Amino acid sequence: MSLFIKKPLDQLLAQAGDSEKGLKRTLSATNLVALGIGAIIGAGLFVRTAAAASEAAGPAVVVSFIVAAIGCAFAGLCYAEFASMIPIAGSAYTYAYTTMGELVAWVIGWALVLEYALGAATVSIAWSEYLNKLLNGAIPFAFSHSPLEVAADGTHGIINLPALLILAILTAVLIKGTQESASLNAVIVFIKVTIVLVFIAIGWGFINPANYEPFTIPAGTPGHDGFNEFGWGGVLGGASIVFFAFIGFDAVSTAAQEAKNPKRDMPIGILGSLVVCTILYILFSHVLTGIANWQEFKTAGKEASVAYAIETYMHGYGWLATAITIAILAGFSSVILVMLLGQSRVFFSMANDGLLPKIFSDLHPKFRTPYKSNILLFFFVGAFAAFIPGSMAGDLTSIGTLFAFVVVCIGVWVLRIKSPDLARPFKTPLVPIVPILGIIVCTALIVYVDSRTQIVAGVWMLLGFVVYFGYSKKNSVLRK
Repeated sequence: MSLFIKKPLDQLLAQAGDSEKGLKRTLSATNLVALGIGAIIGAGLFVRTAAAASEAAGPAVVVSFIVAAIGCAFAGLCYAEFASMIPIAGSAYTYAYTTMGELVAWVIGWALVLEYALGAATVSIAWSEYLNKLLNGAIPFAFSHSPLEVAADGTHGIINLPALLILAILTAVLIKGTQESASLNAVIVFIKVTIVLVFIAIGWGFINPANYEPFTIPAGTPGHDGFNEFGWGGVLGGASIVFFAFIGFDAVSTAAQEAKNPKRDMPIGILGSLVVCTILYILFSHVLTGIANWQEFKTAGKEASVAYAIETYMHGYGWLATAITIAILAGFSSVILVMLLGQSRVFFSMANDGLLPKIFSDLHPKFRTPYKSNILLFFFVGAFAAFIPGSMAGDLTSIGTLFAFVVVCIGVWVLRIKSPDLARPFKTPLVPIVPILGIIVCTALIVYVDSRTQIVAGVWMLLGFVVYFGYSKKNSVLRK
């Protein structure tokens, strides 16, 4: 039987309509938009902005955000069509299964582990760092860092307990129910968006126009990182760095099976959260690089770039630096929440298809959430968070996401050709132009990710093939 055997669309739709056995439909369009914003605004905005400015784009990091947003918009339009047509958990994995076959679906499902599980681990480590910063270093180094990290005084890390703590709390919330998770996320989103808006409003008055000169840093300027040159090439390099900031809108599609009216609400959730965050990102990066010169972020510390800009140039607003730290903690929390939710829903779909053990699709008898999957994910993600430095994750999360985006764009185009008469509550405009542009932009951003990350991602995919041919192919429900 072909490696590219496809899952019939009518079978998927029947599965989506089985509300008695499936996940509980509790999410409104507002919940979905908040879910997207909750996943998007986090480490990317507060950390990656300064990194992209100092390493690649300079003040033109604003343009880098626009380029990344355009790539996401093309992919988002394709996601919206699929999510309205196939309102079932699994996101890009499910879409690939019905358009390009089982092997491609497996590859995407495996790649999404880089986005969701590894992303949750990376952000939980950053959450630990910012909590310690807020507490003025009250948590001992040994119990807030991995065994692979050593302090300046020679102290070795043992385990990252704060990272494990936040993962445990959010896992418990997810097991309790999706609506409870969405309600908590909505509160967090309100807090962090409010603080971001306050920073933009107050910081605008402290902009120094001289910091925007030159807007695009000439190529070859001393200080680049050896890969992402300055100049317009640096703008693209910056786009590949800040792309991390947009990861999350696609996580909305993993909750399609829990939306009350997915045909209407999924496009609103996906595209609405993307539009809101793009506007905030452009304004935020413009203000940050206007307050402080981009070159200062090379030495000031990218992780604390916003607090540095406030404390150095916005005298009298020290309270805002503390508020930003609280917003960052809130932002990280909602990102972790949505990443864990997204990963468990992808595993839920893969287990239902027999490509993963059944334990990943077992639902709680009362809450109707994939609680065993959530518990296993806690141990898997927690192992990375507790014992591995965040720096080792690199750009793996971005490359896994970009790969998924490319496949979704291809999938929309393929399905339009093979099944043009299918009902499409939301239609991606200008097909095949929009999918082709999405493929080009996302592929270009993959190329601009550093070569080390590309190699590690390749090794991860090879491991995925071993699992597929060793277990998944033999247990596939579709093949039986």
